[in-house]
Amino acid sequence: MKRFIGFYDYTVILTYLSLISSVLGMTQAIHGDYKAAIFCLAFSGICDAFDGRVARSKKNRTDDEKAFGIQLDSLCDVICFGVFPAMICYLLGVRGTLGLIIVFFYCVCAVIRLAFFNVLEAKRQQTEGGCNKTYRGLPVTSIAFILPLTFWLQFILPEMVFLVLLHVVLALVGFLFVLDFPLRK
Repeated sequence: MKRFIGFYDYTVILTYLSLISSVLGMTQAIHGDYKAAIFCLAFSGICDAFDGRVARSKKNRTDDEKAFGIQLDSLCDVICFGVFPAMICYLLGVRGTLGLIIVFFYCVCAVIRLAFFNVLEAKRQQTEGGCNKTYRGLPVTSIAFILPLTFWLQFILPEMVFLVLLHVVLALVGFLFVLDFPLRK
C-alpha cells in the first residue's frame, strides 16, 4: 500500500485549521467582507496559540515528527500571519508606492522572523526540548491580535487617520519582528 508523505495525527490539526481559516479569510477580504476576514485572522491566531501545546502533549513524537511540526507551523504562519494580514491591509488602503513598500517590508520581515525561529528552535530542540520560555523579537502571530484592534479603530477615527495608522502599524510590527529583544511568553 502506498503511503502519503508527511505526518498525520492530532498534533497538526490546529495548524491546518489556522491555515484553512486564513485562506477563507483571504476570500472574504477579496470580496470586501473585512469583518469576516479579521475574524478569520483572529481565529488563526487562537489556533496557533494552542498548536504547540497540543503537539507537545504527544510524548512519543519522533525527531522527524517534531521537525515536521516546526516546519509546518512556520510555513503556515507565513501565509496566516505574513501574507494574509498584508493582503488585508492592502485591500483596506495601504497602497501607492509607500504602501507597497510597507507591505513588502512587512512580508519580508515576517519570513525572516520565521526562518530565524526555525533555526533557533531546531538547535534548541536538540539540546533542551520542551517549551521555550521567551521569544526573540515580536512573534508573527501577534498580528492576529494587533490588526483586529487596529481594524476596529476605523469605526471611531476619521478615514485618513485610520489609513495613516494602518501604514504605521504594519511597518512597526514588521520592524518588531526582526528587532532582537527578549519577550516573555
